[in-house]
Amino acid sequence: QVQLVESGGGLVNAGGSLRLSCAASGRIFSINEMGWYRQAPGKERELVAESTSGGVSSYAESVKGRFTISSDNAKNMIYLQMNELKPADTAVYYCNALVSIGSDGATWWGWGQGTQVTVSS
Repeated sequence: QVQLVESGGGLVNAGGSLRLSCAASGRIFSINEMGWYRQAPGKERELVAESTSGGVSSYAESVKGRFTISSDNAKNMIYLQMNELKPADTAVYYCNALVSIGSDGATWWGWGQGTQVTVSS
């Protein structure tokens, strides 16, 4: 069984920075794809950033140039560096990942429980 646990959320003033972390635990051979999503009150969950094992990353237009997705495969960690935060970035942030769990090609895909980010104006 694989688990994803986010951390690093909190309250920050507009213009500030936060770094979210997502720790993947369990029987993991590699992290193949990863992503960060967010959900604001009354809104649907939306993609913020995603990255493939080939190193290709993509971002929502609203966060381009401000957010950076990265990973440390040796530690099974996924990160989201968020700079120049705006009140509109306030949401619960979730990580998800597609990981290899066996040499036979078996994979697991799932979500973390989320971490709250609140940006005050």
